[in-house]
Amino acid sequence: MHIWNSLEQVPQGFGPCVVALGNFDGLHLGHQQVLGQVKAEAVRRGALAVALTFNPHPALVHRPDSAPAQIMGLADKLAAMEKLGMDGVLVVPYTLEFAQQTPEEFVRNVFVNTLGTCAVVVGHDVRFGKGNAGDLGTMVALGTQLGFDVVPVDDEGHDRRWSSTWVREALAKGDVATAAQVLGRWHSMSGEVVHGAARGRALGFPTANLSPDACGTVPADGVYAGWLTDEHGHRWQAAISVGSNPTFVGVNRQVEAFVIGRPEEPVEAFDLYGQHVVVEFMRRLRGMVAYTGPEALIEQMHQDVDASLEIL
Repeated sequence: MHIWNSLEQVPQGFGPCVVALGNFDGLHLGHQQVLGQVKAEAVRRGALAVALTFNPHPALVHRPDSAPAQIMGLADKLAAMEKLGMDGVLVVPYTLEFAQQTPEEFVRNVFVNTLGTCAVVVGHDVRFGKGNAGDLGTMVALGTQLGFDVVPVDDEGHDRRWSSTWVREALAKGDVATAAQVLGRWHSMSGEVVHGAARGRALGFPTANLSPDACGTVPADGVYAGWLTDEHGHRWQAAISVGSNPTFVGVNRQVEAFVIGRPEEPVEAFDLYGQHVVVEFMRRLRGMVAYTGPEALIEQMHQDVDASLEIL
């Protein structure tokens, strides 16, 4: 899959392309439906399937103090797009200057002059151009004027419209099961395993601590059943803790996974420190609780492992 990080990187005369436009945060089922239609249209027309997205997310540029947390990082998003069959992804650097383009300027510069677009696949709520002035009707009119087709896609879910907002709402409540229904997969975070305070190891439950700059939305505090996949592709059952561990004083909020059934010997065969891992959240077991001491916490952790195994 081709990845271009600016309009200038796209080769001259590239195309024809069938293009989807969006932030694609989380790449939920609605996004997957749009990109699936892009692929189908591209095959039918003998064209290339291309996704057009932005980095950073426009909200981070226009309202950085209130922008929502991103459900997945850019690298994870690109990997998921490749699995969906995209031939290329154009990642446009989003700036306030870029945002000043009118809908027609944006479409002419990006879709026509850069990508040689023959068709655009969009949801009914598409907005683009300065002040989000362009909508589906605008796109259809510009397509007629500039020589490309517009293919609207219905991205409605069963209960409500699939959306990144729905995913964030579910994660904020720790409802990773609902988030998975909207995403079409388990919600995940990815990042480097770093050294922590080693409290888990002292209690008999050594954990893989994700770096504070790990990608992906952190779900509500609590304990979850899930999976950890290391950079070698090994996937392990895990009990995952999210929070500050109120049993101990002065602990920062963190995501840490206890790998169930980890090999004890040789230690070198299971050294996750420094590895880039993926942690998937399958089910929330309980909220975060302050216990009277280590003994009560250890007993609860054994129960959490047993509950995780039953679920997994």
